[in-house]
Amino acid sequence: MFTLRRTPLQFSKLLRSLPLIPKSTLISQSRMSSSKPAATVQSLDHIVLTVSSIPKTTKWYTSHLGMRSESFVSDSSPDITRYSLVFGEQKINLHESGKEFEPKATHVQPGSGDLCFITKDPISTVHERLKEVGVEIVDLSPEKADSDGTVLRTGARGRLRSVYCRDPDGNLVEYVCACGVGRRFEEERRKGEIC
Repeated sequence: MFTLRRTPLQFSKLLRSLPLIPKSTLISQSRMSSSKPAATVQSLDHIVLTVSSIPKTTKWYTSHLGMRSESFVSDSSPDITRYSLVFGEQKINLHESGKEFEPKATHVQPGSGDLCFITKDPISTVHERLKEVGVEIVDLSPEKADSDGTVLRTGARGRLRSVYCRDPDGNLVEYVCACGVGRRFEEERRKGEIC
């Protein structure tokens, strides 16, 4: 095992070079070890993507993911129209870079998202459709990807067959087909019954 030894002076310089964390952002150890959470999360309602162009992003997500574009007005800001992309029971609210709504994340930036969407379509079909319309597929090394360019991953619901691309801002977009788990998955895949 490799160990790095530092003199007290080197260690002191290293500590001074680290960014300071404001006390207001620190959570005391006693509060972190509380046996009861503040809330029990049931599901996800929405996320926010900061984008360089709302029209360009809207066109991409409605064309390639079948999302529905929606505009709405918030009760807190009735004079401002907001935009979102709706799918299932969730949505993505869009904030234009430099014109974000408050409150917002600390470090907002187009292209910093990594999103995974479950599709009803077989992933090999999605892969082919993306290529047909000129969407560049994120190239995974041959040892990681199958011959069809898809890759097996583990998601919140179990085994997933995935293909990756990027949206206009460079966010990583993963399309997945929920494929089942374990031996049943392998049997169904061999028979061609699943994605």
